[in-house]
Amino acid sequence: MDTHASTFPLIISVDDHTVEPAGVWQDRLPARYRDTAPHVVRAPLKEMTFLGGRFRPVMGEPGDEGPLGDWWVYGDLRRPLTRLDTAVGVDRDEVRLEVITYEQMRPGSYDVPARLADMDVNHVQSALCFPTFPRFCGQTFTEARDRELALLCVRAYNDWMVEEWCGPQARGRLIPLTLIPLWDPELAAAEVRRNAARGVRAVAFSEIPPHLGLPSVHTDAWDPFLAACDETGTVVAMHIGSSSRMPSTSADAPPAVGSVITFANCCFSMVDWLMSGKFERFPNLRVMYAEGQIGWIPYILERADVVWEENRGWGGVADKVTRPPSELFADHVYGCFFDDAFGLRNLDSIGLGNVLYETDYPHSDSTWPKSREVGEAQMGHLPADVVERIVRGNAIELLELTSDGLWQGPA
Repeated sequence: MDTHASTFPLIISVDDHTVEPAGVWQDRLPARYRDTAPHVVRAPLKEMTFLGGRFRPVMGEPGDEGPLGDWWVYGDLRRPLTRLDTAVGVDRDEVRLEVITYEQMRPGSYDVPARLADMDVNHVQSALCFPTFPRFCGQTFTEARDRELALLCVRAYNDWMVEEWCGPQARGRLIPLTLIPLWDPELAAAEVRRNAARGVRAVAFSEIPPHLGLPSVHTDAWDPFLAACDETGTVVAMHIGSSSRMPSTSADAPPAVGSVITFANCCFSMVDWLMSGKFERFPNLRVMYAEGQIGWIPYILERADVVWEENRGWGGVADKVTRPPSELFADHVYGCFFDDAFGLRNLDSIGLGNVLYETDYPHSDSTWPKSREVGEAQMGHLPADVVERIVRGNAIELLELTSDGLWQGPA
């Protein structure tokens, strides 16, 4: 690996992304599902908008005019690959909301050896990757009508993630992140345990489940799932947008508005968890917020403590939240960032042990191939041991990696 003669620690990124190869489900599901399981077709784009936090693509019919792209087809869903899914290697000013094919994306988006090579270029040792087609917590399958097929799809994705994406050719450098059947907490708990038995220590979840038509964390509905995470040391990983609703101010707000305030759902979600009582009921439970940045955290903790201290009686939390929210945060919550100089200047108000580094490869926000340089510029004022904790040490501890920063696979 090329370390560029740098003393900056090798990065463990807790938020990268994989673009699933076309055969993930076709290769793993029974033959009777071949026509209905997720598969890829090449078709023209009829129209596509991304306004008010809503992504709306419309696939054309064969022979229609329009740019050709590769589309995932699953039931009634038609979801194209877009340049925003994989923008690394493209000039920032040339990144557009447009459909693309697999041939038009950087191979590291979907190919393991190519991904490792791109990680080398970026001073990255290991990476945890969120999905693309299933969306950030597998909500694609939650919306499906055929729940039997959806459950098979969740399990097939997890098998691919563990056995192939993070398989032997990854040499421990890719860290598995699995999905659950969000529609059934008991099945979710079983899937957590199934994957924990083969060394998985992170599972994707929605930052605001009610946006998906699911129960909130203030109910007891999720307790079987949370108990499984608590027992197995599985981290609940929530990515911005995992509620299928990006923050926005109006239906006609341009994407730039939402891009500035992407942290907002993480903020709302974190208050939910801190006021839910779940951290006291499940003392080993830990959650992380991918791509949420960290600069907003100090004020929210300050405000949450004030509300808990002064208003918990009428606020409905006195009987379940018995410690200041800031203390619960310190023991249970991790913020993830890739570009947050302000947050790093206020690290004492967040907590050294509660921050993780990421590169967001291959998305348009990614700092690839300069994640090391960005980190050096923003962490230059911090002692070397502090930088080591942020860039890799906290991730090693949280995800139970080897001391060398690698995933060790099944026990």
